[in-house]
Amino acid sequence: MKKKNPNPHKGPSQRQLRVGEQFRHIIAESMAKGHFHDEILLNVASQLTVTEVVPTPDLRQATAYVISLGGANMDALLPALNNNANVFQRDINASSTLKFTPKIRFKEDTSFEKAQKLDELLNTIQYSDQE
Repeated sequence: MKKKNPNPHKGPSQRQLRVGEQFRHIIAESMAKGHFHDEILLNVASQLTVTEVVPTPDLRQATAYVISLGGANMDALLPALNNNANVFQRDINASSTLKFTPKIRFKEDTSFEKAQKLDELLNTIQYSDQE
């Protein structure tokens, strides 16, 4: 039987944060090395930024959030990254001392777009002391 989280509003543990940051560095190094078999990734891996890696509490899975600096098509990049996840998993296995190598899944980081939209909304607000 699976244990319930006693506090579902509690954020990630210190270990999850530390391991997620370690994964982020390893994935970024892997992208810089560029030893992929996918032509799409060979051309734009250096233009991708891994903003955050969020591992599950058991550290068996992790979600890596990426953005494209060059405005590359994320619709084509995400499937390529997920198809080459084994490359990143192999590098994580070689660089970490974890008992299990996590399964990596890539998603687009939309937090910057959301922050920009929120900033635009806040700039349109008229305050009572403004005309």
